[in-house]
Amino acid sequence: MALPTIGAPVNYEEQEAAFSEFLQNFKSTSAEAAEQLEGLRLNGDGDSDEYDMMEDSDDPQPASSQRRSRHGKQKYMQMLQDVADRTRTNILIDLNELDEYEKASSDDEHQFKLVESIERNAYHYIEILSRAVDKMLPQPTNQLTFKDDVLDIIMTQRSRRNDTIQALQGGEEGAQPPPEAIFPPALTRRYTLNFKPRIPSGASSERPMKALAVRNVRGEHLGNLITVRGIATRVSDVKPSVQVNAYSCDRCGCEIFQPVTTKQFSPLVECPSDECKKNNSKGQLFLSTRASKFLPFQEVKIQEMADQVPVGHIPRQLTIHCHGDLVRSINPGDVIDCAGIFLPTPYTGFKAIRAGLLTDTYLEAQYVMQHKKAYDDIVLAQPTLKRMNELERTGQLYEYLSRSIAPEIFGHVDVKKALLLQLIGGVTKEVGDGMRIRGDINICLMGDPGVAKSQLLKYITKVAPRGVYTTGRGSSGVGLTAAVMRDPVTDEMVLEGGALVLADNGMCCIDEFDKMDDSDRTAIHEVMEQQTISISKAGITTTLNARTSILAAANPLYGRYNPRISPVENINLPAALLSRFDVLFLILDTPSRDSDEELARHVTHVHMHNAHPEAVGGVVFSPDQVRQWVARARSYRPVVPKEISDYMVGAYVRMRQQQKRDEGSKKAFTHTSPRTLLGVLRLSQALARLRFAEEVITEDVDEALRLTEVSKASLYADEGRRDDHTPSSKIYQLVKNMEASGAAATGDGSGELDLRRVRERVLAKGFTADQFEQAIDEYALLDVWQTTGEGTRLVFIEAGNDDFDMSDDEI
Repeated sequence: MALPTIGAPVNYEEQEAAFSEFLQNFKSTSAEAAEQLEGLRLNGDGDSDEYDMMEDSDDPQPASSQRRSRHGKQKYMQMLQDVADRTRTNILIDLNELDEYEKASSDDEHQFKLVESIERNAYHYIEILSRAVDKMLPQPTNQLTFKDDVLDIIMTQRSRRNDTIQALQGGEEGAQPPPEAIFPPALTRRYTLNFKPRIPSGASSERPMKALAVRNVRGEHLGNLITVRGIATRVSDVKPSVQVNAYSCDRCGCEIFQPVTTKQFSPLVECPSDECKKNNSKGQLFLSTRASKFLPFQEVKIQEMADQVPVGHIPRQLTIHCHGDLVRSINPGDVIDCAGIFLPTPYTGFKAIRAGLLTDTYLEAQYVMQHKKAYDDIVLAQPTLKRMNELERTGQLYEYLSRSIAPEIFGHVDVKKALLLQLIGGVTKEVGDGMRIRGDINICLMGDPGVAKSQLLKYITKVAPRGVYTTGRGSSGVGLTAAVMRDPVTDEMVLEGGALVLADNGMCCIDEFDKMDDSDRTAIHEVMEQQTISISKAGITTTLNARTSILAAANPLYGRYNPRISPVENINLPAALLSRFDVLFLILDTPSRDSDEELARHVTHVHMHNAHPEAVGGVVFSPDQVRQWVARARSYRPVVPKEISDYMVGAYVRMRQQQKRDEGSKKAFTHTSPRTLLGVLRLSQALARLRFAEEVITEDVDEALRLTEVSKASLYADEGRRDDHTPSSKIYQLVKNMEASGAAATGDGSGELDLRRVRERVLAKGFTADQFEQAIDEYALLDVWQTTGEGTRLVFIEAGNDDFDMSDDEI
């Protein structure tokens, strides 16, 4: 007993006619605006002269301009004309526009629900829309020439042959042309058709329109048009994928076409034409490659985002198949929203025997949208720009933004300032002979357990557009750089990028840096300075880009910092690695009643209220706002003037002298090298970028020198003076730090400080002028310093003697 035939609940012919009407009549708003502007004739007679000149020309260009005027209003008719003229190979149907057109043009009785039908059964509607496009396709405006592709000529001959056969067969009553004699539509189509999904508005709560996580893609989505969010981990090579196979018979000369819709197929061997069947000759078929049709094909693996994976679960993966113009649109490490058709692919052959009832699934890509854009792609809204300009006038932007870095974490003011400058970065320079000087800033946080290093790393990963978080023990050298593996699609050896490659143009945060094996840690050396990864494995010799800032967190050798031994013995990292960090913060957890009480109050407030305490200024930015500030700052490229360059030279010489003194007292924990000078230069450029300025000024250099000095300030904390909190003592510590870091120096290399700039910096910290004068007089009486140059310069008496002794020793 045969099963009853049930007709489809949808009238596909009516829907195809509705699609044809949409393609013919839809007008985009941008085209209408352009038409109105053109009607204004802003250039007067110039337009008409240009039009006449183009009309008389024999160049193929006027045809396109006339075509634009003819189809200027219709977006899709212009698109089809470009396809017919072989200047375009992809047709993108925007479902937002289809939805808008359908709501505007049809009433409730003739509502075909085209968009909903496409979203539920997208694969079938690609064919229906392609048939509508074939009907609406206009004639080409330019003729074939010898310069055209061979495929163009073959396809023109094929379309003429189709028309001839249909005319001959159609003349006879009731006769139908044999199906193998007609070219299949997939062969004569010179385009690929894709859908752009409906994009929800900001306040929309429609679940089907939202991007899904990989683990939320269910069986109910099979055949649907869905959008999936993830990070691309592996991208295969681009290979040709066969769409239609063409054969020719050696007996009857018939052309046989075999459309290929599955992953695997069996080639035809015997000719199925009527002539061969009548004669029982079983003509042999030969594959004609030039008459077949191929499409570019690429396979992409995407993985769930870190914030979509539940705790304790492994990130899931999804395979995406890209065809046509969508190939090469995804790179490893890109965070994307990929709209596509969720389809099953059953196992065949021996795999089917082993798999049983299981099938594999994949996403047939239709539209790719880069989700986490780079800084250059972020577009700032007008309200944001207005607020930026208001806060910029206050002069407190540096304080506000640094306070917004992980506001739930107490203290670490200078560490947060350094992390803000790392997000902004310096200016990367390309020298004329090809040498590259990096602008990215590398920072290492070395400190006792429990000072919230890991939380700072997590926050920076959230703010950076491409932030990758990894730990020392959980990362191998191959996992950080690149692994060589065999591609299951093409069966070739391919490279799969590691954490540093995925963080290209972003930040890589490495926790537990000291727990890494030495063999794995050496993989980072080249990345930190040259910002490339050189690979020589399995016959693959190449160089990958890794333009990333590295933020590392490590513990001292014995878990906690031991003050009885030198800093070099506490920090168990090689000098070659330490010199590559621009700033190395040493954060010690020393007991102090006042600071411990403030810390405890801050932590308990966060636990009780689930939010950070209100800041003093009341301005705290969200991570998204911080990213926008950083995006605007990174658009500037400040330069260093001549006088600032001389000032930096003097500061660098003093830093080298200070290092020699520290080595004598066993307090040195890093080596001052030319890399240190470059680090100060990068920090100064980042500060200038933060001011939205085009030039570096002296205050930027002073702050950069202060940050490099304060990174090791916890080493010099004097136990005897810890409880002395009088204003004079605090001012003395400030001035002492300026002298040690070279900030506010006169610039002539004499070791003297400019008293006017010292006063400005002290008053900026909240002290009064009377307190400053009192501190100057008090320490002058103690013979700690003295004023010279008619009260314009400040000289440390001990520092001057040390410099003099050192120069005598050198002589």
